[in-house]
Amino acid sequence: MGISIKDIARRAGVSHSTVSRALADSPLVNIETKARIQELSREMGYTPSAIARAMSTRRTRTVGLVVTTIADPFVAEVVRGIEETALDRGYSVILCNSTGDPEREVAAVRALREKWVDAVIVTASRVGSFYAELTEVRVPVVLINNQQAGEYSFSVRNDDLYGGQLAGEYLAGLGHRSVAYIAGPEYATSSDMRLEGCRCALQSAGIAMPPAWIAHGDGLPGAGEHAASLWMQSPNRPSAIFCYNDMTAMGALHAIKTNGLRVPDDVSVLGYDDIAAAPYLDPPLTTIAQTKYALGQVAMQMTLDLILDQEDVHDVLLEPRLVVRASCAAPSA
Repeated sequence: MGISIKDIARRAGVSHSTVSRALADSPLVNIETKARIQELSREMGYTPSAIARAMSTRRTRTVGLVVTTIADPFVAEVVRGIEETALDRGYSVILCNSTGDPEREVAAVRALREKWVDAVIVTASRVGSFYAELTEVRVPVVLINNQQAGEYSFSVRNDDLYGGQLAGEYLAGLGHRSVAYIAGPEYATSSDMRLEGCRCALQSAGIAMPPAWIAHGDGLPGAGEHAASLWMQSPNRPSAIFCYNDMTAMGALHAIKTNGLRVPDDVSVLGYDDIAAAPYLDPPLTTIAQTKYALGQVAMQMTLDLILDQEDVHDVLLEPRLVVRASCAAPSA
């Protein structure tokens, strides 16, 4: 059996309610008494019961986190921002990896409800498929790179429309007149926004992006390799490829080289996210950088504000930036 508050109370010669207040740093307890009780608790090896605390406060100081896959380098950096911010504030995070399976996402939300989490953060792109389950948890919900209208929902997003615009303006400024796009998963609204921003920027420069140069993808290297390979085998290939994310760009780089072409001499490749591996690819990848760690930080801080019933909480839109490396250049003659 562990040391209880009653054990400390007997040693200190006070009531267990006084011990409880002292350990909670209550101003109602005399300073000397409080210091003596806190010192006794350390000496006796007292560990607060999370279950008892939750029963009395109706809060567990835990936050549920649903991600599509922790294997994605982008997601991993966001999760780091969430966890470190939570730990700094005395909260813990329960991580649920859904692998993009709608049934697993629903099961994850139900499991979090049973854990009495104080709030839920979601990075999964297809949140619409299980949003109804989220609202039933009746706790604050913070969405990362997604939006859903609802009583409990708030969002922290990267400005994907602006990010796509940066990509289009940069490629047009280099002189590219034939730009292709490899999209992300069909359910990813961020992919649509990036495409829209890029197309608008190209149109402003008098450049069209025909449907034949928009390929479906899933955010993984294999889809990027497949799409780029088909274009490289065509006599009328694009001079630049804008990719939904850096993982897609990795596949495109491999396909271009496999087909005997060079990056950026023959084809330029532009990614999105600026994952940790981007500077170490061959060539180093030019990309649109999301503030990944900051997305996690802001999401967790927003979550804590909601838990504490702060009134001035609102959706946050973070601005991406262009990171120029060596995978893009002016088109060759």
